[in-house]
Amino acid sequence: MALPETQLYAKVASKPRSKSTSALLESLLAKGFPAHTAQKALVATGQKTTEDAAKWLHSHCNDPSLDDPIPQEYALYLCPTGRLLHRLQEFWKESKRQCGKNRAHEVFPHVTLCDFFTCEDQKVELLYDTLKRVGDSFSQCFPPSISLTLHASPSYLGFFIDDIHASVLKDFALAFSSEASALADCHVKPCLKQFHLTLAHKFYPHHQKTLEQLAKCINPEEPCQWVAALYSRDMRFVHYQRLRALFQYKPQNIDELMINAGDFIYVDPTHQGDAGEGWVVGTSHRTGCRGFLPENYTEKAHESDTWVKHREYVFVAASRSSTQAERESHVKLNGEAHNPSTSRSGTNVLSIQNVPLRRAVLVMRHGERVDQVFGKSWLQQCLTADGKYYRADLNLPSALPKRKDSMKQFEYDPPLSCCGIFQSRLTGEALLDQEVMVSYVYSSPALRCVQTAQHVLQGLKLNQKVKIRVEPGLFEWTKWEASKVIPNFMTVAELAEASYNVDTSYRGNFPLSSLVPPESYEDYLSRSSVVMKQIITACPGKGKGVILIVGHGSSLASFTWPLMGLPSRDSSDFAQMVRKIPSLGMCFCEELEEQNKWQMVNPPVKTLTHGANAAFNWRNTIMED
Repeated sequence: MALPETQLYAKVASKPRSKSTSALLESLLAKGFPAHTAQKALVATGQKTTEDAAKWLHSHCNDPSLDDPIPQEYALYLCPTGRLLHRLQEFWKESKRQCGKNRAHEVFPHVTLCDFFTCEDQKVELLYDTLKRVGDSFSQCFPPSISLTLHASPSYLGFFIDDIHASVLKDFALAFSSEASALADCHVKPCLKQFHLTLAHKFYPHHQKTLEQLAKCINPEEPCQWVAALYSRDMRFVHYQRLRALFQYKPQNIDELMINAGDFIYVDPTHQGDAGEGWVVGTSHRTGCRGFLPENYTEKAHESDTWVKHREYVFVAASRSSTQAERESHVKLNGEAHNPSTSRSGTNVLSIQNVPLRRAVLVMRHGERVDQVFGKSWLQQCLTADGKYYRADLNLPSALPKRKDSMKQFEYDPPLSCCGIFQSRLTGEALLDQEVMVSYVYSSPALRCVQTAQHVLQGLKLNQKVKIRVEPGLFEWTKWEASKVIPNFMTVAELAEASYNVDTSYRGNFPLSSLVPPESYEDYLSRSSVVMKQIITACPGKGKGVILIVGHGSSLASFTWPLMGLPSRDSSDFAQMVRKIPSLGMCFCEELEEQNKWQMVNPPVKTLTHGANAAFNWRNTIMED
């Protein structure tokens, strides 16, 4: 057991247990569930219904931590509703689109009243009672509206609450803290510093101006009803990453994790050494089970996606105060896992939403290459005794393009597999469906990249209209060349003769002779930056078309980072990141004309995910004794 986990057990092992039971708990006990696991299930579902708790228990029947006494952590937030919340959600969505994700996107809009504290499962109902009592006592003096003032710094943007209203919130937080600590025997620490509602946090400094412009479109005086809401989270996974499953995965081995679409997975980034390339090891939020799963079946989720909402107290303005019976209904029951990303709709877009766009750049990795499937000796499997090529598998190309030098050069400059050709054409068709207008195409000199560009253009029905500019400077980091020499690429003339739609008049920015291994990481990033700038300069800025760049896994970072003015990562982190980029992985950047800056946004098409298909020998399988 890890030391932090051991400390968690130590904190709760010696505490006395409460004897009180609720109607929900009694119902579960009547069904035969043990008291301690029934209590845990109720807390994990927000004490909403017996059915929810029973469903949770069935899902966690194989959870190795089901009997562990570790409690949940709780926090009390003041949350906006109504039109103000709608405007804040619009800001969340648009700031992420224009400037990328920052720390504020991890949690929904809120003001922290009491930060996270632990409370034993059997005493959580006392927190609910405390919230109602304290809420009732403050309902008459709670301000009908809260004054918010925008504050900005190079790493923070948000609304500060004016002192006159902050004092009421401080008193409310103190009252809840004092009563909850006394009744539920837990240490609740109220927030006594400057009350604030964060809009953006830990963002790149060059995004500050854009974020401020977006924030100024929020009217803080929009109608709003404020609610004090109690949330919980699993304290074991506070520092873990959260992934959301995009597809169902059924385990092929005993150490793999069963996931359904929509499941949340906790992943410890510091303990992934045992996971192979393309895999992660994680714990399912739905079942509590742990195992390996394919990383490309998931996407990153928000921190608060796995939180549970327990109760909320709705503050009604004094001018329209309700009766005591009505106020009782203001403490609401909601035990579902809070998922703010699904509730963030935005029909009315912020007025600054689209700063006029000039150009867009789509950087794409090539499709599946033959040696990726058949290994480095793939060509030896396809040569007859007299040295002629034949197709040894349906996923191998039916023929190889003619080249003047030895056919052996294809070992160092491999073509696409037939699946790679299909991937590329399918991606082009998807871009066509989304009405993406490609005006310029640049490709690495590697044959697999030229072929990918050719078949993407065929899918776009542009193969006769747009020519491919073969740019040697787009080749990958030469340090990664297994042969320790630069491959003898097919010449532009040879590519044209083989019916590839290349621009024979184009002269690259970097001659092939300048690509010399082993290239340092700094030299590679410098080359990428220079080539990117030269490509942008060479493509007119007034057109509406997209610049398509077909390169390698490393291209997605090395060409977009300098475009957006972002710092580079450490070389070891860079290598780890590149290993996660699949065939036809892509990044999409848009230019903001008024600011002469670029932003990364969602690509115009979805990712392409598929499984492996192993070679099959009927004699060894069907006829085996």
